[in-house]
Amino acid sequence: MTENEVQLKAIAALTALRGGVSADYVSNLLEEVIPTRFLVPDTDDPAEVGQAVLDQLSEPLSALVNGFMLAFGTVADAYDRTEPEAPTDAILQALALDIARDSD
Repeated sequence: MTENEVQLKAIAALTALRGGVSADYVSNLLEEVIPTRFLVPDTDDPAEVGQAVLDQLSEPLSALVNGFMLAFGTVADAYDRTEPEAPTDAILQALALDIARDSD
């Protein structure tokens, strides 16, 4: 799956959640970006095998995160143009404080 296809999956997942689709459906959608097979080197070194698997996982996960960030940035910019009294950064700061309080 290409980086653009993975980013589109992230945007589709967010759109689906906002549209009321079940979390299970969204989870299945996002699972599609995770490889189900890995190419591993022919070695007895577990660290080398682990690194190969990690390398193959990191690319789609990075593209997925980038897709979420792209989608969020686009929505936040649009929101900030229409709701200047409650800017996105203030909302995020309040959310971070709420999460920090809940973790105590």
